[in-house]
Amino acid sequence: MATVFKTLALASGVFAGLYPGMSPLNHTCSLEPPVLSCSSGANPDLVDSCCAETYGGLVLQTQFWNTYTGLECKGQLLPADSWTIHGLWPDFCNGSYTQYCDLSRQYDPYPDPNTTTGTPSGKPVKPWRGEPISNLIQRSGKLDLLAYMKKFWTGLDQPSHILWSHEFSKHATCFSSFDTECYGPAYIPSQHIEVPDFFETVIAYYTRVPTWKFLASKDIVPSNETRYSLAQIQTAIRDGFGKLPFVGCTGPKYNETEQGKGSEDAGGTVINEMWYYYHVRGRVQRADGIPVDANSTGGRLTTCATTPGALWYYERNPRSVWHE
Repeated sequence: MATVFKTLALASGVFAGLYPGMSPLNHTCSLEPPVLSCSSGANPDLVDSCCAETYGGLVLQTQFWNTYTGLECKGQLLPADSWTIHGLWPDFCNGSYTQYCDLSRQYDPYPDPNTTTGTPSGKPVKPWRGEPISNLIQRSGKLDLLAYMKKFWTGLDQPSHILWSHEFSKHATCFSSFDTECYGPAYIPSQHIEVPDFFETVIAYYTRVPTWKFLASKDIVPSNETRYSLAQIQTAIRDGFGKLPFVGCTGPKYNETEQGKGSEDAGGTVINEMWYYYHVRGRVQRADGIPVDANSTGGRLTTCATTPGALWYYERNPRSVWHE
């Protein structure tokens, strides 16, 4: 039986920006110097919000280290010698954040959280029941982009296109420079050129921070036999990136392991995420980021155990990896 999909389109073709009443006219960003996000000039009353990130000015490029996908039988594999993309997030300059900023561009089948604020008082975020967002990329003709995303932007225990839909709906809609008005009066809602534009922008930031290479340059490589220290990881990334990232860990807490019995260290012991923080010059699509420390706004640097030799950076299952 044929499957009928709801197509991706703005309801009634309405523009729905972060700033009510915004015009689709006169957003020629080359006519003004790029303004640094989170600076005094990054104010929508002073600068074109399409040409400077005025809403979520603390930008995070986030990456996963997974050892399997859960869908190997369907050909969903991980790239060799590379971390994979999680997303590109627009935090506020104080380190707080919002999500699902434009519900007319909500394509997430499993919204998390399911309200715009993550609390019962927020607007409900209804699950998308239409076609996968990968169809839209395909219709844009950017098959090379789609192929890259399939390889380097991989879902875990779900088809990758679900992760892509989540990242666009939750995060892209909260960047001022991805507002539909920024694409001018000729913007056609049914084409959604901002969707592949967002994905291309994420990739531009991702390719600038090769986590695997940063770590391997300091002889930190995946191993099922050797543990590493958080300090080693942080030093390797800081040497490559210039600032301290957020290092995320999952797995058993150190004080719940045999090795950490009796310890007060309750950090995770399995490395699985890296978050790189930036302020950006001009529209985020320029990929002109200035690295900042992950704790620059008072946030934490890690969820990992800090005890020396406590962390696992596990090898991937060989059957889960692309082989050229």
